[in-house]
Amino acid sequence: MSLRVAHTADLARADLRAARALLYEAFGGDVADSDWEHGLGGMHALVHDEGGLAAHGSVVMRRARYQGRWLRVGYVEAVAVRPDARRRGLGGQVMAALERIIDRAYDLGALGASDDGARLYTARGWQRWSGRVCALSPDKGIVRLAEEEGCVFVRPGLAGDVLDPAHELLFDWRDGDVM
Repeated sequence: MSLRVAHTADLARADLRAARALLYEAFGGDVADSDWEHGLGGMHALVHDEGGLAAHGSVVMRRARYQGRWLRVGYVEAVAVRPDARRRGLGGQVMAALERIIDRAYDLGALGASDDGARLYTARGWQRWSGRVCALSPDKGIVRLAEEEGCVFVRPGLAGDVLDPAHELLFDWRDGDVM
């Protein structure tokens, strides 16, 4: 079993193809091109075992405004574990590597989680964001993402600040699923 942490630019095409294939396998093919693209351009954590790539996750930079201040957010994307390698702690290894990056390089960590994924994140100390979630749309200005509320998790980064959910988090816009 080996863990590798590398920037997208340092991964071979074969590594990227394997990570994308892992996501398709782990999520039953329910992965849009934009979902994959959201995980590129940052740092990746890849765990290999005797069967190949067993787990993957990445952290990319996003911006979020909180109480009038724009924060550098380490946003976790593309976390997946190969179905036959689950329940062996590999998701935790991936998250530990990504959390180290968030803790040392970003004001805040954030991610959008499915119900299944939420168990992993809460067990690792991530907090479900109970406040409003919004995004800065290119054509409509600030839009509330009510369907995403309750699915966003946060983790204090460099500042170590605990955020007050009485104030909204306003994220930058991106194509596909905004969160």
